[in-house]
Amino acid sequence: MCLYTSGSEVEGKRNLFLLKKKKRKKERKRKRKSTSQCESPTAVSARLYPPHPAPPLGLPASASAFPSRIEAMTSTLTAVLCLEILSKPIIWAKPGLMVPKGKPAQILCQGLPGAAEYQLYFEGRLSAWQSPSRTRGRTTASFPISAMTLLTAGEYRCTYRSGELWSSPSDPLDLVVTELYDTPTLSVHPGPEVSSGDNVTFSCRLETATNMFLLLKEGGPGRPQPRYGDTQVEFRVGPVTTAHRGTYRCFGSYNNHAWSFPSEPVELLVTGDAGDTSLAPTEYTSFSGSWDPYLLTTDTAVQQDSVLWNHTAQNLLRMGLVFLVLVVLGYLLAEDWLCRRRRQEGAHRASSQERGRRFRTQ
Repeated sequence: MCLYTSGSEVEGKRNLFLLKKKKRKKERKRKRKSTSQCESPTAVSARLYPPHPAPPLGLPASASAFPSRIEAMTSTLTAVLCLEILSKPIIWAKPGLMVPKGKPAQILCQGLPGAAEYQLYFEGRLSAWQSPSRTRGRTTASFPISAMTLLTAGEYRCTYRSGELWSSPSDPLDLVVTELYDTPTLSVHPGPEVSSGDNVTFSCRLETATNMFLLLKEGGPGRPQPRYGDTQVEFRVGPVTTAHRGTYRCFGSYNNHAWSFPSEPVELLVTGDAGDTSLAPTEYTSFSGSWDPYLLTTDTAVQQDSVLWNHTAQNLLRMGLVFLVLVVLGYLLAEDWLCRRRRQEGAHRASSQERGRRFRTQ
């Protein structure tokens, strides 16, 4: 039996085949375009890093993307929390910054409550280290000096460790040894009692030749500035105000950390209107402390309060950074979820359209 097919039927089937082929090409091109417009962070990370192992049986394939995102979030948060998380410690000395020769002293270093180890540096070199003691929620390390000498006078700094992180060094602490040379003599001209607006001159003299002298005022802020000379120098002060009232002493020295005995005290009395003493001019820089009787001590309460305030400010800054990172990560995760959802919806619509076309062609 011979079946006959007309030319029109053959041509119709050929046109139908070409039409279906053209539609399939358009569908594939549309899918590739929709995928390229929304690339998820998982796809980007897959190109930059080795792929994670396949997810366990029973879990969707997209579950393998979550470990990488969790690791990225953890590493990012760790980096933020570790950024300048350890503020520099405070360092101070007891009984003070000026210690007579042969007397004991103590250097203390205080950091954050989580400090596990402290290190003390003397003139830039590691000198000692120890575990801290806890008092009132704070960690403090104490480094004793049995007897003050020229070898123990100098610049000290300290650092501390919390976990695997080390803090930056503290501010320098200049420890001075006194009572090494003769006792200088201090006098004031025109006299110990002057009127407001007058000029006065402090004269410091030392029998043994030295290279610099220092004038200090009890209870005054700052550090002394040296005046250079062999056996005698003058410190000119004025015009004076009632802010210059107080007790003065002078020292002789060969360097910044080795001083002579202190001179006998000289009391300066200033009479008259106090006026505006906030900008009172002076050629000396006085030194904070009190005499005991030859020992200058400094009060560290202001320093500690300042450091505690710095800790609070840094904690607030870290909390703000963490919040910002969480917002950014939340945005990235939401964008990734929306991209995957759009791809799934596009694939579902394409599948529905394909089924509809197949149904119509049958």
